[in-house]
Amino acid sequence: EGEGQVVFRYADGTNPNGSINDIAGIISEKGNVLGLMPHPENLIEAAHGGNDGRALFEGALGIAA
Repeated sequence: EGEGQVVFRYADGTNPNGSINDIAGIISEKGNVLGLMPHPENLIEAAHGGNDGRALFEGALGIAA
């Protein structure tokens, strides 16, 4: 945490796995690798139960383009 590599945290009361300090995602020192505990890819189509995860991928594409 002190290195500034935590980029996502679970909202209060929503941590499903008990990660320390509600950490949900970290980024590498160079900023080129992102690791996530949640699975936003499971929620990109309404037919799969929701599309809340879609915004994460659309945002990443916008940055990369």
